[in-house]
Amino acid sequence: MADKIKLIIALAIAIAALVGYYTLGDSVPSEPVRVLGMLFGLGVATFVATLSEPGANALAYSRGAIVEVRKVVWPTRKETVNTTLLVMAMVIMVGIILWLFDSLLGWGIQLMTGQGG
Repeated sequence: MADKIKLIIALAIAIAALVGYYTLGDSVPSEPVRVLGMLFGLGVATFVATLSEPGANALAYSRGAIVEVRKVVWPTRKETVNTTLLVMAMVIMVGIILWLFDSLLGWGIQLMTGQGG
């Protein structure tokens, strides 16, 4: 029950931050002040949400995802260019094969039915 209350409070803070951003448009002359206020409110809402068990689980999952992204081995520029050229060549080749197959079927249908042209 305490987790639900924490999440409801976090949601209320986030909604208040967003509502404050839009309703204070005329009274706060500086746009950066409004943006910083909204970001601060959303940050507080996020902090309150992470105090709940689902929020803590989401935070742990995010940290684990960041660790996994750091383990990714990205291809070099040469590998990327070579793979792209190979894919483009295969697409062109398959396109030509399908065009020939379509032409052959069209010719066969025209020969059998006498229609088309």
